[in-house]
Amino acid sequence: MAVEVVYRSSRDLERLFMDKAEADRHDKMLELAEMLSEVLQKAVPSLNEQQVEEVGIYMAKNRDVFAKAFKSQPDALSELINAPAEPVAEVAEPAESAEAPVKPAKTAKAAK
Repeated sequence: MAVEVVYRSSRDLERLFMDKAEADRHDKMLELAEMLSEVLQKAVPSLNEQQVEEVGIYMAKNRDVFAKAFKSQPDALSELINAPAEPVAEVAEPAESAEAPVKPAKTAKAAK
């Protein structure tokens, strides 16, 4: 019987990773998204919870582009404007193609 090591983000228990570094990156992205959501909710109370969460996740997934824009390079945002729209609501979707594919957790085999 082969043993396979998988890693799980502490903030997204449904998602499994083949690499610890990828799980850590995903966890940090979700942590940033949560903090961004809190700030956005405070700044714009008229946004509903789902909208705030979606915007927070979108900004966290694209943090490098936003960081460039905030550092006097507003043209960096054109990268996001010209990119095809992708749904943000599903947290389990990978932000980068470098992430390992998600594998379902193994179920226990029934005793014979």
